[in-house]
Amino acid sequence: MEHNVQVPRVKSIDNTLNVLKEGYNFIQNRRKQLNSDIFEARVLGETALCMGGMEAAKLFYDNDRFQRKGAAPMRVQKTLFGVNAIQTMDGNAHEHRKLLFMSLMAPDRLQVLSNLLWDRWRDYAARWEQMDSIVLFDEVQEMLCRAACQWAGVLLPEREVKQRAKDFGAMVDAFGAVGPRHWQGRKARQNGEMWIRTVIEQVRSGSMKADKYTALHAMAFHRDQEGKPLDTQMAAVELINVLRPIVAIATYVTFGALAIHDYPECKKQLLVGGEKEQEMFVQEVRRFYPFGPFLGARVKKDFTWNSYDFKEGQLVLLDVYGTNHDRKLWDLPDKFWPHRFSNWEGSLFDLIPQGGGDPYKGHRCPGESVTILVLKSSFEFMTKHMDYEVAPNQDLSYSLRRMPTLPNSKFIIQNVSLRK
Repeated sequence: MEHNVQVPRVKSIDNTLNVLKEGYNFIQNRRKQLNSDIFEARVLGETALCMGGMEAAKLFYDNDRFQRKGAAPMRVQKTLFGVNAIQTMDGNAHEHRKLLFMSLMAPDRLQVLSNLLWDRWRDYAARWEQMDSIVLFDEVQEMLCRAACQWAGVLLPEREVKQRAKDFGAMVDAFGAVGPRHWQGRKARQNGEMWIRTVIEQVRSGSMKADKYTALHAMAFHRDQEGKPLDTQMAAVELINVLRPIVAIATYVTFGALAIHDYPECKKQLLVGGEKEQEMFVQEVRRFYPFGPFLGARVKKDFTWNSYDFKEGQLVLLDVYGTNHDRKLWDLPDKFWPHRFSNWEGSLFDLIPQGGGDPYKGHRCPGESVTILVLKSSFEFMTKHMDYEVAPNQDLSYSLRRMPTLPNSKFIIQNVSLRK
C-alpha cells in the first residue's frame, strides 16, 4: 500500500520578495536546498507547488490533470499574453485555437519568413556599415518587427517601426517586473491592441486586403468551434501573439552574439560547419541562456503523484530555467557546450525553454519552429556574411535576478562590413 508523503515546504511566510531577489534561480535554489524536485512555497499570497526536472515536466503537461485557466496572473495577461488569450485556454477550445497557430507554421510559410529575414539582415547590415556603432538588441528587435509584420500581412508604416518594435519589446520586458517596467508594458499592450484592432476591422470591412495565407487573414476570419468569428479584441490579441514572440527572439539573437564572442571555437564551427552545427549551436543558446523562468498551471482535480497529493485548484509552477540546467538531465549544465546536442534525440520534456510536450495538443509554444529558423538564419548571417567588432568597455554581464534579462549593454558592435 502506497503511503502519501508530505511535500517539503519553504518556511518563509511569503516568498514573493525572494522570487524578485533570486529571479531565474528561485525554484532551482530551493530544489537543491531541500534535495527535492517538488516543494511548497507561498508566492503572491497563495501556496504554490513548485517543481522541476523531466518527470515534473511530463506531469505538468498532462492535460487531464492540469489546466491553464486561472494560472496566469492578470498582470501577465495585461502585458505579455493579452487577456483570455490562447495561453489561458484548455481542452477542445485550446486545441482548436492551437491548430490555427500551427497552420501558420507550414514549411512554405516558414520559408517565406526566412527569405524576408535574410533580406532584412542585408538591409540593416548595409546601414550599420555607415554607423560608428550599433546596439545589437535594439536593432534586431526593430528588424524582427519589420519582418514579422511583413510576414503576417500587417502594414507597418516606416514612421511607426521604432515605436511598434519598442511596444512589443515592452510587453515582454514587463512579465517579471513591478513598478515602471510593468506599467510601460501595460501601456504598450494597450497601444498595440488599439492598432491591431483597427487593422482587423479594416480587413473585415474590405477596406484593407489580407493575403489568405497570412496570419492577419487567419485571425480576421477564424471561426471558433461553434462557427463564430473571434470578436475584434480577441482577434487582435491573438495576432499580437504571432508578432510579439517573433520580436522577442531578439533576446536569443543577442545572447547568441554573446556566445559567439565568449566562445571563439563556436564561431569557428559555425563558419566551417553546416546545418548540424547550426542546429547544435541554436539549441545550446536556447538551453543555456535565460528566457522564461517558470510557467504556471492549476490542478484540475485531486490526484496523487509519486506519493504527493495534488489538490484541485492548486497553483503549480514548473521550473523552466532550472530544468534546462538540471544536472540529472545535462552533463556540465552550467557549461556552454553545443556538442551536447550532437546525438540528442529531441525529447519533449528536457529542453523546455518555450515549454514542453506536444506543440499541437499541449501548451508548448507554437512558435518554437519560428524561433529556431530565425536563430539559424541570424547566426549564419552574422558569422558568414558580415564582419564586425565587439565594442570595448561595455558591460556584457547579465543578471539572473532580472526577469527577463539581457547583457547590460545589450551588445554593442562597431566597424560592421558586409562580405562581398
